This record gives sequence, structure tokens and C-alpha cells, in this order.
Amino acid sequence: MGADTGLPTEVLQLFGWLDQMREKQPVYHDEATGSWHVFSYEHVTGVYADPGAFSSDLASLMPSQPELALFSKGNFVRMDPPRHHELRRLVSKVFTPRMVAGLEPRIAQIAAELLAAVEDEAELVSALAYPLPIIVIAELLGVPAEDRDLFRVWADVLLSGTMRADEVVVNDETLRSYAPTMREMFEYFVECVQRRRAQPGEDLLSLLLTAEVDGQRLDDGEIASFAIVLLVAGHVTTTAILGTTVLLLDEHPRAAAELRADRSAIPAALEEVLRCRPPFTRNLRRTTRELEFGGVTIPAEVPVSVWLAAANRDPKQFPDPLDFVIRRAPNQHLAFGQGIHFCLGAPLARMESRIALELLFDRYAEIEVDRDRGPQYFPSAAMMFGVRELPVRVLTS
Repeated sequence: MGADTGLPTEVLQLFGWLDQMREKQPVYHDEATGSWHVFSYEHVTGVYADPGAFSSDLASLMPSQPELALFSKGNFVRMDPPRHHELRRLVSKVFTPRMVAGLEPRIAQIAAELLAAVEDEAELVSALAYPLPIIVIAELLGVPAEDRDLFRVWADVLLSGTMRADEVVVNDETLRSYAPTMREMFEYFVECVQRRRAQPGEDLLSLLLTAEVDGQRLDDGEIASFAIVLLVAGHVTTTAILGTTVLLLDEHPRAAAELRADRSAIPAALEEVLRCRPPFTRNLRRTTRELEFGGVTIPAEVPVSVWLAAANRDPKQFPDPLDFVIRRAPNQHLAFGQGIHFCLGAPLARMESRIALELLFDRYAEIEVDRDRGPQYFPSAAMMFGVRELPVRVLTS
């Protein structure tokens, strides 16, 4: 049974288009919109390998907006070297693999407490997949986990917009609709940073205030906007991975039985989930100069869609790419990007997902998706893939 089983029609159409374009026009210019698209594994990795030609800074392509400028102050995901390297080094000085590894007992405790409240019929996103990463990140940052309902409202607003596959940048109307939420988030986290400056603790915000590399430190706005990125992108990624994992295992009961029998295969299975259905189906870049790429000439200062979902289904890189193979090896998928912008939070998302899945197996002998009641997906698979609601029926072990 292929990994596309059970997907809604619009997602199947998107994936079908990606597969078709990857084989016929792996580097494609959409003359109607002026956008460019890259589909094959070879060309997607080529984009990531050349950040000088394919910039992550999209400011010149976006409508001018004060809230967007605030939001971008510490968002090194949307920066180029050298500033990208400076900010990432500062953040990496405190957000270390050792810090992430030390969170494992607390993540397990939070997940167990959340699952203790789950009844025979539940909505798994609200019960586990959303609150788990939100609580972890809130505690990590040192902000009130009790505000997680507010955080979800913010995230829902930012994820409510829809983008067609032929669109590359957010339009002015959509961006204006985000503005109040973006300003509210920024002001909230600036206040949190200022409180930590007055009364430092051992949380990530306090540590970021004192982090220093080559005499440079982060200012309050940079720390606040980084915290927003970590909160929103960090929790959405884990939420999507967990929901998608449960869906795929429901669709592939043999794989689920194999994982229950051999928990050592869980990390590899999660990598296959990420390959089949990456939380972010594409990334965006801007050309800094005219260049020859993939046999065509791409002009300077144009937007480029880098389709991770297409590259992850490339048969030249992944044999039988439509199959869900939980022990696939090698599995060099691109769900977390590649190169200088490889996702800083990937180790945390992987650990949260592994712990949650192990606890789900421990607690429940059966987990069945209730397809009469759902699932409900994010509104725009052309940017973000995952479920917003996942009703399930469970049988306690």
C-alpha cells in the first residue's frame, strides 16, 4: 500500500502535479505568475548548496510592512551570511544538543500526563500533538505554559492563509491580515525578555541575554523574534509529525505491528514519515543574480519555490518512493532542509515524536483513526502539510 493512501483529493492532486513536473520539467518557469519552481532532488539540493545565488532573504519580494520587519529581526531562517552565521552562532551557543538531550525526562513526563487524560474516543491533536511541543517550548523559553491557548490562536492565524502551488510569496492582503497577530506576538515576547533581563533565570531567554560571540550579543527584539520562530515553527513541526505518523500507521497496520514488536525501528520510521509527508512541503528562495541552473537561465531577483515534497519522492534518490518503508536506508530526505539553514530544532522535534510514539504504544493496544469524524488538514498543503484535527478511538493495553 502506497504512502498516498487516504489523502484528500486536493493533496493527491498536488502530489501528482509535483511528480509530473519533477519528471518533465524539474526546473520550471510559470510564465503566468513569473514564479520559478524546482522539483528534483538533484536540483533542490543544488539550491541549498548555493546560498549565495539562492538567498533566504525575501524582504525585497514582500510587501513593505512594519510588523514583518519586527518579526524578522532575529529570524535567521530568513537571513543570509554573514548575519545568518552571527545570529545562529549566538543562538547555538545556548540552544545546544546537550540542552535538548537533557529535556527527555521532562518530555516523557508531559506526554504521560497528557495521555492520562485521553479517553476511549479523543481528538489526538488537541490531546497530545499540539500541547506536548507547546508546553516543552514554553518551559524551555521560560514563558507561561498556561498561555498555550493564546499561542494556538496565534499559530492558527499565521497558518490560516492559503497559497496555491503557483504562488510563491504571500500577497499584500494576506500579510495585512497577519499584522495584528505578528505585533501582538512580538510585544508579548519583548515583555518576556525584559522581565528576564530584570530577573534572569535558567531558561533559554535568560541564557540568550548573556550569550556572546566575538563581542556580539542579541538585543531584545532579536531574542523576541527568535522566540517566536522557535515557538511557532517548533511546535507546528512536531504537531504535524505526530499527526502524520498516527495516520500513516493507521493506513499501514503491518508497519504499526512491526514497530510495536521492535521499538528500535521507531527512529527510522519517523524519518520515513518525514520523507513521505514533510511538514513543510516547500521552501522559498530569491535569486541574487542571473544564473544558469538545471539547463535554463533564471533571472536575478525572482522568487523560487523549492519543493521538498517533490524531492523526497524522487525515484532517482529513493527507490519505490511511493511506498512507506519504515526501515528505509539510506534515507537522506530533505524535510528539515540542508546546508547552512538545516533546521536548528530538528533534534528536539525528533525526540518529542519518538517519545510520544513510544508512550502511545505503551498505553494503547490499538489506535484507530475515526475517519467518519476526520481528519481535518491544514488549509494549504502547498506550503504546510499536517492535520489540525485527528479523531481517534483507542483501546488501552
